[in-house]
Amino acid sequence: MNEQVKLIGQRIKDLREIAELSAEEIADYLNIPIDKYLSYENGEDDMPISILYELANKFDVDFTAILSGDAPKLNVYQFVKAGHGLGVKRREEYQYYNLSFNFANKSIEPFYVTVPPSTGGNSIHLTSHPGQEFNYCLDGRVCIIIDGKEIIMEPGDSLIFDSKHWHGMRALDNKEAHFLAIVSD
Repeated sequence: MNEQVKLIGQRIKDLREIAELSAEEIADYLNIPIDKYLSYENGEDDMPISILYELANKFDVDFTAILSGDAPKLNVYQFVKAGHGLGVKRREEYQYYNLSFNFANKSIEPFYVTVPPSTGGNSIHLTSHPGQEFNYCLDGRVCIIIDGKEIIMEPGDSLIFDSKHWHGMRALDNKEAHFLAIVSD
């Protein structure tokens, strides 16, 4: 597993220990098996963004602090040049760039997301997390599933939904797709 995954796992472990919570308590809070949680904490498995987001809320820390180890420092604004967001390798299928990584006390997490062409099969990895999510399709076509309902997004289309419902996506037409995802807590 890559070094970033191990560092994130260590940060989560440190936060859990500071909060004086057991691994079992956190696994229960996340509603996942203890062995799965420990694989995340030990850096053996990559933690989904949904779990990282829940843990940031649980420990009352900024999402960016978990990802990078640095607390955001900007309070008035943050300008991010195209292609210079903080790369977040959270899922093998998608590439995320956090666009607000150095802005403190934010109530949303904006991501630039790249969805590669589907590699056979029509399976979509589903996830859920607290809050709401807003997606704006920039280019390509994306199939998003929310609670079993398929929604096809094309450039200029937008979608907002309660992200506690199971959802996932895949690019269509054997082409890469890009969209803006804004997640709130």
